[in-house]
Amino acid sequence: MRWRKPPIHVELVEDRTPAQPPGFLRLRRRLLRNRYADGSASPPYEYDSVDRRATDAVVLVLHTDDDRVLLRTSLRPPLAYRGELAVPVDREVDPVLWELPAGLVEPEEQGEEGLRACCVRETLEETGYTLAPHAFEPLGAPIFLSPGVLAERLYYYTARVAESGRGIPTEDGTPVESGQTVRFFTIEEAIAACDAGELGDVKSEVGLRRLAARTKR
Repeated sequence: MRWRKPPIHVELVEDRTPAQPPGFLRLRRRLLRNRYADGSASPPYEYDSVDRRATDAVVLVLHTDDDRVLLRTSLRPPLAYRGELAVPVDREVDPVLWELPAGLVEPEEQGEEGLRACCVRETLEETGYTLAPHAFEPLGAPIFLSPGVLAERLYYYTARVAESGRGIPTEDGTPVESGQTVRFFTIEEAIAACDAGELGDVKSEVGLRRLAARTKR
């Protein structure tokens, strides 16, 4: 009962999505109305969100037997234009972040089998490791990253790797992924980087703290 939530059904009144060119992201504009448990309804309201062909993602927490965890650098171009936005502080930030490897789940990768297949593909693409699907195990429950804007859900998986067994990342062929660095850190170093603001990616901090909690059991 403590975690019980009020039942609210969201009804579509009108789809007002504007015409737009094809691209990675799509703006969705809808006129919505909330229906409550007592049968009453809210006034209609317009709500903007974003969607894309591949919605959900896996986050890969790869670590060695001595609990060194793999991180990679990732170029995030929107950060390069933060100075153009109305932000209170830190208008200029580095567009390259240290992160846990992660990747989008393709629409055909359904169910647990599909998630593990995505883990295999993204691990090779982003880190250079070739692992079997059964090498991955879930690390905690899935979470939403930015549910007010995008319905993306993140699925955390962990696997053990040997630091010396890593090959060359295949990458995805785009300039966004080229030229990135892959490196192992101790869990303590990674958590300290989160605390110091040197590792500012929220999905990665969640995965690192989950791994740290598991290793302490």
